Parts: sequence; C-alpha cells; structure tokens
Amino acid sequence: MKYTILTLFKDFMSEYFNHSIMKRSLANKAFELEIVDIRDFSKDKHHHVDDKPYGGGAGMLLSVEPLYDALKSVKQSNSYVLLTSPKARPFDQKKAMELSKKEHLIFICGHYEGMDERIENYVDEHISIGDYILTGGELPTLVIIDTITRLLENTIKRESLSEESFTNGLLEYPQYTKPPIFHDLKVPEVLLSGNHEKIRKWRLKMSLLETLKYRKDLLLKHDFSKEEISLLKELLKDLKSDRL
Repeated sequence: MKYTILTLFKDFMSEYFNHSIMKRSLANKAFELEIVDIRDFSKDKHHHVDDKPYGGGAGMLLSVEPLYDALKSVKQSNSYVLLTSPKARPFDQKKAMELSKKEHLIFICGHYEGMDERIENYVDEHISIGDYILTGGELPTLVIIDTITRLLENTIKRESLSEESFTNGLLEYPQYTKPPIFHDLKVPEVLLSGNHEKIRKWRLKMSLLETLKYRKDLLLKHDFSKEEISLLKELLKDLKSDRL
C-alpha cells in the first residue's frame, strides 16, 4: 500500500506518522508514504493556491490548476484518488476494508471555503468521516489512513482485529485488567474462571448487549448466527426480568 497526500500543511501531516503504530508500521514497510505540498505547484510568485469564487460569495477557493498539477505529478496507473468531501456517505469499517485492498491511495485535502468544482473530473471517489464541517481535509484524511493501516500486514496482530467493534458488525465486548476489585467494582467472575468456552460465549453475549444498548441500528442490518439469536433471546429475557 502507498499513501499519497496532497495538502497545504505538509509538516502537520508528517508529524502524525512519527508516533505509535503509524511510526512502527511505516518502519516495517506496511505502507509507503508520500506527502506533497500543493503550494509547490503554484505558478504565482507568492505561491498562492486560492482565489475568490466567480459570482461572489464568502471565503476563498482552492484553484484547480495547482491541484491538478500536484495530482498529475503523483498519479500512476494503479492510483485511486479520494477527495475528502461532505458529499459522500460517512466512512465506515466496511469501506476501510475495501480501500485496504487498493495499491495506491491519493488523498486530496481540501481547505478554505472549498475548491474549484472542476477537480472532481480527476477524482475516483468522495469520502467523508461524518456529517459536520471541519476547516480542512487533513484530519479526515488522517482518520481514514489510520483506520486502513490497522488492516494491513505488519501493523496489528490479526487476532486483535478480529474481535474489534464493527469487524463482525457488532460493538466490542467490555474488557478488564488488574486489579480484580476497584472501589468495590469487580471483574466478572467468568473472566477469571480460565474456562475459554465460557469466556468466548460471555464475550459474544456482552457484545450483543453493548450493541443493543448503544447502537441498535447495527442490529437491524446484522446477519445473526444461530448462537447469536439464542444469546439475544437470553439477553432480552434477562433485561425483562432486570437480571442485567
């Protein structure tokens, strides 16, 4: 995997990859990284890359020419170009898995009031992290890259990924570590039992409970196994009798 980021804030973006899992993954060659300053492609002597919108209006727009030239300088036959934009459906784990199969992702980070509409002729897909407004596309790009990178080889152990929230369409089960008792709050006894089958079943049941409590919308589109249906019935019965 190779990430190319077109941005006005190269130093800001570079710093993110100097820490934690991103730094380690980059060192392990899980991905290649290329960060390009859009201003390097400005033909203006002051390196301006924005201008007033035709027809008037508030703010400034990123000009199409430096954006196109920056994109042209890095685009290859296997490149897939993403534009951070509110036009797309919100990014999710399924989309992250889909994008993790690509060979080369190019991210165009918007800024100011927006960008010249004509750049969209050179984009493969819009991508959004939610229905709200940010000052630029840098943070969404980092969120998306972080999510994708965790799915790549030489980043995180496969077994850690398999039980995370959204991986199987449900929220993750609650987890605990030492001490076994904190302010009279005890770790569930089943987790201290050493019985791996009981622990597995408890975790699945608690995963269903967390999803039922916080994200019922996920259950509406979940493809339930026979075991999950049985556990969900138990949960509903327990909730009805106040045993949870």
